[in-house]
Amino acid sequence: MMFSLAALCAPFIPAKADLQQSYEESEITIVKNVEWKEFHSVVGKCTLKFPESPEHISEKMNVPDEGYDLKYDAYISSQDKKSVYMLLIAEYPEFVDQSLAQASLEGFLNGILANNPGNQLLFADMLLVDGKPALDFFIRTGGIYFKGRAIMVKNQLFLMAMECEVQNYDEGGYNYFVDSFKFNK
Repeated sequence: MMFSLAALCAPFIPAKADLQQSYEESEITIVKNVEWKEFHSVVGKCTLKFPESPEHISEKMNVPDEGYDLKYDAYISSQDKKSVYMLLIAEYPEFVDQSLAQASLEGFLNGILANNPGNQLLFADMLLVDGKPALDFFIRTGGIYFKGRAIMVKNQLFLMAMECEVQNYDEGGYNYFVDSFKFNK
């Protein structure tokens, strides 16, 4: 069901960095993040902080195998041209069954992995975010990292992701980004 988004995510798949960060680097990241821009998505009824004001893309894709159209909005921002941050909100038809949320998230991740034989899954973990099913994942493709969190809410998929070359990997920046995500009440 989620396989259609794998093609959309493919251009954002990442590069090479040291996963170890010192305490001092984390402190610097926190100071830099103070200047991030708060973004409010009317479409997804959510708030998220980006390094810069994001660019917006909105499209509708026909999914003939499934018999419906998939509408999505993508918000993309870069940090010093070293990392790309993205919020993707995909809206499925109303008939999507919420009880299948975990299977849908797993299908989404499998679609990304199948999209490129060079994709290597470093980790994936199911969790709850505001009581909603979510999936954290980390993928490496050659010298690129693609790390993200996908959340299913009824018929919407929210994907927050960071892509960067391995040497530009910033765990603090990524955590700040996903931790800033909030559903508007």
